[in-house]
Parts: sequence; structure tokens; C-alpha cells
Amino acid sequence: MKKSYTIMVLWAMLTSLNAICLPQLSSLPTATATIFLDFDGQHVQSSVWNGGNPLDCAPSGLTDTQIIQIFNRVAEDYRPFNVNITTDSTKFLAAPLTNRIRMIITTTSSWFPNVGGVAYTGSFTWGDDTPGFIFSDMLGPFNTKNVAEACTHESGHTLGLSHQSKYSNTCALLATYNDGAGSGEISWAPIMGVGYYKNMTTWNNGPTPSGCTIDQDNLSIITDGTNGFTYRTDDHSDNPAINPTLITITNQAFSTSGIISTTTDKDAFKITFTQHGILHVDANPFSVGANNDGADLDIQIKILNASFQVIGTYNPSTTLNAVIDTSLNAGTYYFVLNGSGNSNTSNYGSLGSYTIIGTFYPTSVTPIRSIVLTGRVDKNKHDLDWSIIADEQIKTIELQSSPDGVTFNPITTVAPTARNFMYDPFSSSNIFYRLKVTSVIYQTSFSNVIVLKSSGSNQKKTVVSTYVHDEIMINAGDNFQYLLTDISGRVMAKGNNNAGISKINIANAPNGIYVIQIISNNERLTERIIKQ
Repeated sequence: MKKSYTIMVLWAMLTSLNAICLPQLSSLPTATATIFLDFDGQHVQSSVWNGGNPLDCAPSGLTDTQIIQIFNRVAEDYRPFNVNITTDSTKFLAAPLTNRIRMIITTTSSWFPNVGGVAYTGSFTWGDDTPGFIFSDMLGPFNTKNVAEACTHESGHTLGLSHQSKYSNTCALLATYNDGAGSGEISWAPIMGVGYYKNMTTWNNGPTPSGCTIDQDNLSIITDGTNGFTYRTDDHSDNPAINPTLITITNQAFSTSGIISTTTDKDAFKITFTQHGILHVDANPFSVGANNDGADLDIQIKILNASFQVIGTYNPSTTLNAVIDTSLNAGTYYFVLNGSGNSNTSNYGSLGSYTIIGTFYPTSVTPIRSIVLTGRVDKNKHDLDWSIIADEQIKTIELQSSPDGVTFNPITTVAPTARNFMYDPFSSSNIFYRLKVTSVIYQTSFSNVIVLKSSGSNQKKTVVSTYVHDEIMINAGDNFQYLLTDISGRVMAKGNNNAGISKINIANAPNGIYVIQIISNNERLTERIIKQ
């Protein structure tokens, strides 16, 4: 009996030490409403769980590093609201009974089998500390993204939300839990569906299992007053003409941050450049890893001139961040940032925090004076010509295209001395073109924009740029394999690429003649490449 008591005391001491050592994190300590992520185990006595029998919930089995990442993911999901996500029990116990919820992350799952978590709808305001549960051993197991998704989903139930479903265009139920759409960085799913397999998971206004016309507006339900909290106070002016936030440049660099908290929220910033220079801006959503892992905000950022006219819109179609690279004259400008939709979802739930990091390098001279781009359609080929007037040598010339004249992506980089480029586009719609020209002193300027249209009747499935400088551009209708050799047959590069435009970098290869072989399911092509 004495030995048993000693073991019990030791277990209690270790449990207490573990609780003390757990990361103590809070997303908004000033908020009254509190969602407590409880990772260190909990004794539960509740009339509504486990048939009213007590539950001794074991700790989560997660490391401190995993706990921090889970906290960061869940905190970002709730960033728009005036609610504190915390791992600190003292913050939870200090909150009003009708303004808090304990979410227990535990490996004790056998009493409610075959689910990742469970919670009662609306229990956030019950006032009796009925908890919700997330079963870490059933999620991966111990997969940080899956556990975080379950924490937000189950706590969403406690705030009054039910599940969201997916239906066909004819109102046929496709999935009780909407699994979203898309792949890669902009893949999306609703938080109240199933978000384990998509990168961007957000609050949503969409149908429930009750029917394809029974929409659930997550944001309105969370903030309607029932739960005792609403949105955070707006941190920046929506209007660049009314009290925009001033950005100060120090040692050619600047930074700022903010939160997009509502669907209509915009953040306006003012910046002044005292002379002509090169501007580079990275506008990044909060994330927990590479490729904007776990980000909730798809960023659109605009530049306005002193007359509040939009002179540039930056909203790439395949990434959640936005990058600005341009040159600007001296003067006052404005940045306006907001949440955007993409091909998988609207801007409804595109909310969250972001940072803007930029550099501005003044140039005392303007070495690139003029860039004029012209083009014509010649038997499906787009034949592009340009002239450049500059006081300094040109370092790079990048040809860019766009389907809408707003978002441009690189097609190819040509030799600094090149003044022509011709290729066969597959698209039968309008294609907008411009040049991005950079001098040897790193001044960047853009040409005028032109638009060309092709018939799209090109029978050749793969087109290769044959006169190149740093890279070979391949426009392929199918996925393909390639083999690049020099004129003597020595292999220079080989690999596999997907359909569409792709590039093979040969910047380090000497000028000369090369041969590329391209093989797809429908075509075998050999082309001679001349590197200038």
C-alpha cells in the first residue's frame, strides 16, 4: 500500500510539472471571451458526457513545438474576433462562466470512438463549464494540422455553428462534410466542413446538411451577440483619403502589419518617396510554414497615386501572398490591402493577419527612358517586338503575359540585346503582354501593355523557344519528359514537366547549339536550341 501511494505521488508531481512547463500562450489577453485549449489532461464530471460518469482525460501526447503550432493555427482562425485563444488555465478561470469554453485535447478517446472530436452546439454560453473534446490519437495520429482543424471546428460548434455540406448544381447531396475544392496553396475548405486536406480553411456562408438552400452564415452567427463578443476593433482606416496609417522608411526599408477582420475591411497606408526609385513589397498572410501553410487570408494589394487613382493591383491567382516589383517617381502613394477570393472560394472568409515588408532604393538617374512594345498575330503565332532607350546597359528582359490585363506572370527571359520574341500560344482568348526590363544598376521599368488574340487552332501540341538567353521556354499541351543535350550528345538536363508553360534554366551553359527532345503521350518532338 505504501509503494502504491509513492507511485501515485510521483505521478501527480510529474503531471503538475508537465502542466507548469506547457507553453502559456494567449492570442488576445485583453479579451473577456475565452477559448481554452487544454493539453495537459483534465478530470471531467459532466451530466451530458459519458452517460454522466466521470472522465479522467489523459494529456494530449503532443510536444511543446506541436502545441505552439496548433495554438498558432487556431489563433489565426479566430483572429478577426474579440476572443482570446489561450493555453493558460488562469485566463480561462478568470473569464465569466457564460463567456468561455474548455476544449480538451486528449488521447482518451475510447468512450466516444471513431471521431476526431465532439462538442455541444451553443455550449460556449451554457455557464456550467461543459467542455468539448479533441482526440489527438485519432487525428493522424498527433498530426498538428488535423488537431488544429478539429480544435477550431469543435469550438465553432460551441459558438452555435453546425456542419456545412457540399451539393451538386441540382441540389444533390455530395458530402455531409464539405471537403472544399482545389489543390496546392489556394486549396480551400470550410472550417465547419472537413479541412484536413486543404491548405486554406476559413469561415463560410454555405449550405448545411438540412438542405442546399439552407445557408449558414458563420460570421453572423459568431458575432450576433449571443456569444458575448463580436469583431476586433478595426486597426487601420478603410479609406486612403481619411487618416491612412503612415509608413516610415528607415535605411531604405519599411514594414507594417494589420488584420483584415471583416469581409468589407480594407487597410489603407500612406508612404512618401522623396525621389525616383525601385519599390519591392512582400505582403504576406500569417502562416506556420512554407507556401503560406495554414494561412486564412488571400491578399490583394493596390497602389494608388496622390490623386487616389489605382496605378497597380497585385493579386496573384495561385498564391495567397502578393509581391510588388516596380519603379516609382518621387511623390506620395497609398497601399490598400484587403482579403480576396480565388478560383476555389469567395472573399467571404478571407480574413486574418498579415505583414507588409518593403524596400525602396532611390536612383539618382533614370537610365531606362523608354520601353515600347508592339505585336502582331502571324498564323497563330504571336510576334512581339520592342524598342528600349536607356542610358545604362540592360541586365534582364522578362516577357510577361496576363489573361485579364491585371495579374501578369513571366513567360520567358530573353537576352538583354533581344528585341523580338515569337511563340505559339494555346489560348484562343485575349492575351495581354508587357515587358519588365531591369538595368545593370537594378532599375526596373515596365513597357506599355498590348493585347493579342489567337485562333487557338494550333495543331502543334508543344512549342519550344529556339533562340534563348538564360532559359528555354516550353509551352506544352500535355505533361512531358525532356532531354537536353549539347551538339556532341552530352546530356545537359533531363526531367519531367507538367502541361502549360515551363522553363529550363541554362544560364550557366556556354553559348552555342543544343538539342532538346520532348516526349508526351501524344507527341515526340526534337528541336535545335541556339543560346545567345
